Amino acid sequence: MMNEQRESQFYIPARTSLDPEGATRLKHGDTFGVFDRAGDILGFKGNTDGIYHRDTRHLSHCELRINGARPIVLTSAMQTDNSGFVADLTNPDFYAGGEITLAKDNIHLQRLKFAWNNAVYERITIQNYDRKAHPLRLSFTFGADYADLFEARGQVRSRRGHMQAARVENASVTLRYDGLDDVARETRLSFHPRPDHLDEMSAAYTVEVAPGGECKILLCVDCAPQHRTGIFDDAAFLAAMIGARRSLTQALKRAPRIASSETVFDDILSRAHADLAMLTTETPEGPYPYAGIPWFSTPFGRDALITALFTLWYDPQIARGVLRFLARRQATGVDAFQDAEPGKILHELRYCEMAATREVPFGTYYGSVDSTPLFIMLAGAYFDRTHDMDTLRDLWPAIEKALGWMMEFGDADGDGFIEYARQRDTGLANQGWKDSHDSISHADGRLADGPIALVEVQAYAYGAWLAAARIGAALNAPSAAACAARARRLKDRFEEAFWLEDLGVYALALDGDKQPLRVVSSNAGHALTTGIADPERAARMASRLLQPDMFSGWGIRTLSADAARYNPMSYHNGSVWPHDNAMIALGLARYGQVEAVMKIFEALTAAAGFLPLDRLPELFCGFERARRTGPTGYPVACAPQAWAAAAPIALVAAGIGLDFEDGRARLVGQARLPDFLDHLSIDGIRDRAGTFSVLVDQNGARIARDAA
Repeated sequence: MMNEQRESQFYIPARTSLDPEGATRLKHGDTFGVFDRAGDILGFKGNTDGIYHRDTRHLSHCELRINGARPIVLTSAMQTDNSGFVADLTNPDFYAGGEITLAKDNIHLQRLKFAWNNAVYERITIQNYDRKAHPLRLSFTFGADYADLFEARGQVRSRRGHMQAARVENASVTLRYDGLDDVARETRLSFHPRPDHLDEMSAAYTVEVAPGGECKILLCVDCAPQHRTGIFDDAAFLAAMIGARRSLTQALKRAPRIASSETVFDDILSRAHADLAMLTTETPEGPYPYAGIPWFSTPFGRDALITALFTLWYDPQIARGVLRFLARRQATGVDAFQDAEPGKILHELRYCEMAATREVPFGTYYGSVDSTPLFIMLAGAYFDRTHDMDTLRDLWPAIEKALGWMMEFGDADGDGFIEYARQRDTGLANQGWKDSHDSISHADGRLADGPIALVEVQAYAYGAWLAAARIGAALNAPSAAACAARARRLKDRFEEAFWLEDLGVYALALDGDKQPLRVVSSNAGHALTTGIADPERAARMASRLLQPDMFSGWGIRTLSADAARYNPMSYHNGSVWPHDNAMIALGLARYGQVEAVMKIFEALTAAAGFLPLDRLPELFCGFERARRTGPTGYPVACAPQAWAAAAPIALVAAGIGLDFEDGRARLVGQARLPDFLDHLSIDGIRDRAGTFSVLVDQNGARIARDAA
């Protein structure tokens, strides 16, 4: 137990639920905000809400009051395209001398919030529906703790930088923190019109709204004020709102239009589309989906690579941006603290003070064993999807370095398998997608000793060798044939070492003694995705993964309910992850296991229909599906989460069998829709041959090309 506690230094404690039903999340670029239903940030201890910029909380408290009281929430919601958040509020009863001076529900306050260019903007509209005028005092209290994101989510620091005195100027207040990393972080709160009262922690207006009249107050919380000039007024607010909407519209336009016979499913896809647009940040290398809000709103290698794979048929520009971004940040040397080795692909990139001072290793961290083969896999899939030889030619040196890492550092003992073992105990103990400290265990519950060869990583490596062979052949690279030969050898070795005949599945992993971990897990389902699995064994896997101990009714669990470490409320030992299920579904489709694909498709769609905003979160609990109730939420799950948002998009491709070769679309296998859909159409997909649509019903699918 002591060892397990030590290993869990990056565990995210659940002091309070992230409350996906009540919390609101906004994001643009490197800035995101989390607010309660009223649009406030309540600064109580343990609350993780706030406005964060580049992994630091720039505003930890901001509360609106009317006549000293919190307004009553009528309703609040994200706009359907994630362009903003709207909360409708009203006044409580106000008394003087024992009599009501202003009855409830006479004053309407509407708060509109959106994020744009390092800032969160807000417009508060106050309307009077009473028959007489009322003097009102609208007040804000605010503050910034400049908590590092790791600190906000639970890590304790022995020392911090210094808060500076706030600067009050006309209609703005600037808060400042000088970090231990010698970076000055500032937050400017700008109001329009100028408040009647303004100091370093509060602002207040006294307004009198005529019957039927209204007034407006504007607020901008700017997390990079040193880069912005000009006066904050109505014109500045309007320009920001237009810029934010225009940017979002352009992102949404890149993807094709999907419509079906079922409105709820259309809503789920619309939410997924909007979430991906919000999470995707424009970088110099192209669009890059940040992993999730709140804890992972930053570039992650594995998450972005899988998200790009899921959305490749849908928006190949995401894959191009991810590949170019990661190639530029590929490790060039050995750094034990950051688990870096030459050729390795990034796990995580952080900009916060704790990363800069190396209190945590995640500034530029490479502790994932699967990002490197997934990088090559995605490059091969991008090649098949687009035939974009210019991009592949530019990427080829990075691909060769990644292959070099797989041969030398990834397979340090030369047995043909990719293994991981962190270089220092400051890094992640487990370095696959199930990276919690207790996620890789033997059948009796003992945690496995490393180096560990995960089942899914061998499948990704197989896919990587094949991808490198295809790209290399197209570029006339002399290594192409050797890559294909390595893939063949790996496939033979994999079957011999990982298959568990009595359990009917592939082992979760091999431990440091090359002993299989005889545990039934979802990881084994990823072996189907790249084709490394024997077809007969793939069919047995399909059956095994859908048995009651693995299939909750809402999806495939991460771990069998019969396993020693099973806990449906755990992060990785019995929960259900949408992206995990989507990856398995793509593999099942590859092997023609259509009925199994449909079962996963229906389960995740049903789950999303029960969840707030029709949104699939990072994960939910693995409890068995019950009638008339939805899945049980996980208290600190991120929502939105990029690869979860991409899961329904991947399921559509798995169901209809949409594939690409030499940059041209084709339909493979048996196209099917789940029973709840009669038909589905996808319009505006582009490939090398032009624009086309896919039309699907219960009898099959066909491609319809637009006229030239």
